[in-house]
Amino acid sequence: MGNAVNIHEAKTHLSRLVERVEAGEEVVIARAGRPVARLVPYRDRTAPRVPGRWRDQITIAPDFDAVNEEITRDFEGSAG
Repeated sequence: MGNAVNIHEAKTHLSRLVERVEAGEEVVIARAGRPVARLVPYRDRTAPRVPGRWRDQITIAPDFDAVNEEITRDFEGSAG
């Protein structure tokens, strides 16, 4: 965790951290030494989303909604 800072330091030095991020660095914010967030450079989308882009490329199996007794039993437990 080379670029990690604790939350207190992040609150105290947010402007400096933002400058580092603007320069291309990624900063990890940690609580009690455990990473909890990443501060990364903002990037605009390069192209707008295109609805239907995957049309006719994905299929759903005919039995997709079929009940699977084993899975039902695992989630609900046995009634006996």
